[in-house]
Amino acid sequence: MHYIGSFSQKLVQRFSRIYSLSSLLCIRAFHRNGSNDEYISIDESLIESWRRSITDSRSTEGTLNLDDSLGCSGVENDNAINMQGNVSVRQKFIDHTSFDAKRVLDILSQDGPGFDTRAALSELKLRVSALLVGRVLLEIIKSVNFVNKDRSAKLAYKFFVWSGQQEHYRHTARTYHLIMKIFADAEEFKAMWRLVDKMIDSGYPTTARTLNILLCSCGKAGLAKNVVERFIKSKTFSYRPFKHSFNAILHCLLVLNQYKLIEWVYEQMLTDGHSADILTYNILMCTKYRLGKLDQFHKLLDEMGKNGFEPDFFTFNLLLHVIGKGDKPLAALNLLNHMKEMGVTPCVLHFTTLIDGLSRAGNMEACVHFFGEMIKHGCVPDVVCYTVMINGYIAAGDLEKAQGLFNEMILKGKMPNVFTYNSMIRGLCLDQKFDEACSMLKEMESRGCYPNFFVYSTLVNNLRNAGKHSEAHSIIRQMVEKGQYIHLLSKLMGYKRS
Repeated sequence: MHYIGSFSQKLVQRFSRIYSLSSLLCIRAFHRNGSNDEYISIDESLIESWRRSITDSRSTEGTLNLDDSLGCSGVENDNAINMQGNVSVRQKFIDHTSFDAKRVLDILSQDGPGFDTRAALSELKLRVSALLVGRVLLEIIKSVNFVNKDRSAKLAYKFFVWSGQQEHYRHTARTYHLIMKIFADAEEFKAMWRLVDKMIDSGYPTTARTLNILLCSCGKAGLAKNVVERFIKSKTFSYRPFKHSFNAILHCLLVLNQYKLIEWVYEQMLTDGHSADILTYNILMCTKYRLGKLDQFHKLLDEMGKNGFEPDFFTFNLLLHVIGKGDKPLAALNLLNHMKEMGVTPCVLHFTTLIDGLSRAGNMEACVHFFGEMIKHGCVPDVVCYTVMINGYIAAGDLEKAQGLFNEMILKGKMPNVFTYNSMIRGLCLDQKFDEACSMLKEMESRGCYPNFFVYSTLVNNLRNAGKHSEAHSIIRQMVEKGQYIHLLSKLMGYKRS
């Protein structure tokens, strides 16, 4: 095992002891289990935090959040919702738009032989805005599934074309991205690429959001490298808020777990004469760690310091995960203290990352300690942190403590999400409490948290393994009635769709 070298001459004495421990003692855990499923909860938080930190909140294309597409883009819309800061006028505009969106969706649902959808939309005499178009398209995105994907794409495009022809309205880059997302979900790849060309012809450059949509869809078809090559060479690629196009591409690839492509893109980046910055190094180190290329991980960490880059918020977060998985709480404590010396105050994300790693190493005693330390430092545990702790207790076979934390988070106003419920349902099943597990499925829906494929599959798999086939069939029937993930569940469980 290699020791981590000095970051720079200025930092060598301060960091050598801590990071030698990280290198020598903590990364070894990766060799025991390097599967990607270990990174689900932490990576979502890590990537989301990166996204927030590098995205200019005023940029129209930096974010990947579809809900942002509901914002008004046209000048006339801005005026409508911001008249002298009048909140009631803004709310009235939003409510009216929501009502109009429902009317549009009702018309679209009637589309078929003998029904003139375009004429019916025109009869509504709507004031078309980016907010209205975004609302309609987003609702279609939410409803797309294996059964209705072709019809959804057809209706979405019909509305997209109709709205683009209305007076005083022009599609925005966001509305183009929404319709592209629908085509991607419907696997209409050629139509999606035609939209990209049309968007460019309309004066909108391709952005990191465009790249993300294309990679998500084309990656499944084995065309991810072709997409990347096109964006590297593209003269219309606007990569705000990233330093340069390569960082935008690397970030998108990390989100999609395209690790091999990350290495290839980095080679192209160096060939083109670009140098890495702190974001580049963070992405590369995360990639090398996931691929199990530990020597390269250490070299990058050392290279980063030699090139004058001090570890930042996210570098520390990655190192805490490495230390946690290595089950080295003392090294973690030293690193947390050193972060403070460096002017980086540990936050909920840092503690959650550490706790996640320690729980995967099976050290719940250390998890409890750092959970308490986090609260002492004034950090309020969020849903992700509670879920990580609950999942750790479930993995340790301590359902009672998991249930206690579950009740505590609800009392403190932290509503469980699908990952929390999935952990609890799995724990109840492991404890042979199948009736309670099925009841929890109903409970989560009553709280407005709707089960996803993984929640259903957790419950059904455990019921089947326990020989409770009728109960498993009952859960599948519920899922079929809701129209969710029918084909996926049927394939996974080996049942034929009825």
